[in-house]
Amino acid sequence: MFFFLSLACIPAASAQTPKLATPVTAPPKLLLLVHREIKFGSETERQKLETQMSRACDGLNVPNSWIDLESVTGESKTISFDPFDSFAQLDQAFVGWGQLYAAHPDLGQLQERIKSLLTSERTIIAVRRDDLGYRRDFIDLSKMRFMRVLQVRVRSGFENSFEEAFKILGAAYERINATTPWVVYQVNVGMPSPTFLVFVPMRALQQNDDLLAWRKDLRQAEGEAAVRRMEEIAKEAYESTESNLYAVIPEVSHVTKEFADGDPQFWSPDSRARKETNSPKKP
Repeated sequence: MFFFLSLACIPAASAQTPKLATPVTAPPKLLLLVHREIKFGSETERQKLETQMSRACDGLNVPNSWIDLESVTGESKTISFDPFDSFAQLDQAFVGWGQLYAAHPDLGQLQERIKSLLTSERTIIAVRRDDLGYRRDFIDLSKMRFMRVLQVRVRSGFENSFEEAFKILGAAYERINATTPWVVYQVNVGMPSPTFLVFVPMRALQQNDDLLAWRKDLRQAEGEAAVRRMEEIAKEAYESTESNLYAVIPEVSHVTKEFADGDPQFWSPDSRARKETNSPKKP
């Protein structure tokens, strides 16, 4: 059963009392996501160059911030997770980067060296769906160490079915008072439409350990009729689904001071100089 099994991509509730996130650290209204697949054997060099870029930007007035997500599962890839408030702000960022590269050609050269290590690159713009998701206001991205990403490509004409299914799932989470939130975005440009992205920020991988104990409660909270309905939706509405886990790499990220203040020990420039990252090695 797709939706019952898909709970594996949503970690179980935390025992900690959730707190409302600040606007600076909450999921943005608009996301620019740059997916990059890395040439085999070039992962370390890519991270080294990206860290140089991040540190160079620390001393400049760059037009936007980004969080680097490195794959733990699936193909060797990274996602640059760039938050924006609007398309107008995104437009200003494109202009700003053009001016920045013109004034600092060394940055452009560094970017070209990074691109030479890639096998593919895809840029996606996605818009937050405030009518979907679960307790989005409690998501504090500055506390995130890992990110689960569920990608659902929906067949044309079945967008409403996806919305129905995730509202059922959100209601079930409310009934068992689960405290792990998730947020839903709909791809605006860059991928076949309609495509939805479900993001589950995690403070630690151990949050998944409680999942088995919660599955029964969630199924009971959904009710048999709702479970059957979600099974029907999964069969008729979904073209494809994929779930993967990513680790946050602070050394390669570039965030604002206000964002870093949410967890300065993790995000500060000093922490970027650490030799070890929180990214587990692939087997």
